[in-house]
Amino acid sequence: MVIGVVRERKTEENRVALTPAGVETLLAAGHEVWVEKEAGEASGFSDEDYRAAGAKLSQGSEEVWRGCELVTKVKEPVSEEYSLIRRGQIVFAYFHCAASLELTQALSNSGCIAIAYETIQERDGSLPLLTPMSEVAGRMAIQQAAKYLEREHGGRGVLLGGVPGVAPANVVIIGAGVVGTNAAKMAAGWGARVSILDVNLQKLRYLSDVLPPNVVTLMSNPLNIREALREADVVISSVLIPGAKAPKLVKREHLALMKKGAVIVDVAIDQGGSTETSRPTNHVNPIYEVDGIVHYCVTNMPGAMPMTSTLALTNATLPYLLQIAGKGWKKACRRSKAISSGVNTVYGKIVFQPVAEAFGLPYQKLDTLLD
Repeated sequence: MVIGVVRERKTEENRVALTPAGVETLLAAGHEVWVEKEAGEASGFSDEDYRAAGAKLSQGSEEVWRGCELVTKVKEPVSEEYSLIRRGQIVFAYFHCAASLELTQALSNSGCIAIAYETIQERDGSLPLLTPMSEVAGRMAIQQAAKYLEREHGGRGVLLGGVPGVAPANVVIIGAGVVGTNAAKMAAGWGARVSILDVNLQKLRYLSDVLPPNVVTLMSNPLNIREALREADVVISSVLIPGAKAPKLVKREHLALMKKGAVIVDVAIDQGGSTETSRPTNHVNPIYEVDGIVHYCVTNMPGAMPMTSTLALTNATLPYLLQIAGKGWKKACRRSKAISSGVNTVYGKIVFQPVAEAFGLPYQKLDTLLD
């Protein structure tokens, strides 16, 4: 199969979908790989690195989109790319379709086979292609929160870990998944007082056992969320329902309970955000203020750490990419429940139910299109 890698067009998205080592692996499996020039520069991989690995270097993205059966990306196509996507072409990327009707309609109109990293789910419930970027985002969330707590950014001027004789910051983490757990580790390591909330009692028991004593676990319910928000200097919102819109757990009226200059980092923003006052931002303009509360809602947080993120992403995606390219998407879906769970649109049909439900659009079972 001819596989293409394009340079990312999303604002300040510095990652690339495939490393030169990944190119070598695909070539060894009998595939051909085209890479748009300068696609890997921001991640530390030069055109010469890709050429030495055996890739064909393409002058622009149009050549890649036109000539490749499968295009792998990091983030979803942007509007300038919609017209380049062909019917029957496989596009393998993070899509987060439930957060964007425009994107969902563009993918449907193109007739492509959109396979989303974030909805590939193994039988044990794990999300193997979302996990590495969630690990990066969870750790980054604390770095960003610490920065935007600084007074010059509108924050409270509170040092996350405090100093002797002065209490540390209170960090509230809503959601104890991969993002939340990594955020809790980082915040605890910095010396903050951490509260982590989740609806899964078994998960909270585990975290209570493995995290240090400055982390308190709480059952997530409206009362506990409100009480935690009153004390919070930082809120990390990391609630995830795979492939579906994030629930709005922090309401507009809750901001009045919070301390002025507190910081909300909404890592769930890719799925629409779990705070009512959240709206997507980017690395150029990452924050805004609502009712005296600083909001950080960057939709591609790991893009700021492109070398780490690109290496971690390729490690995770390459085994699935090999299956899809080696067997073809239909056979790969029949052989792998995980891969079939990643398919969001096929030939104009929405085949991932949470996306169809998010916008009240028709849904068709994938199985009916695999014959």
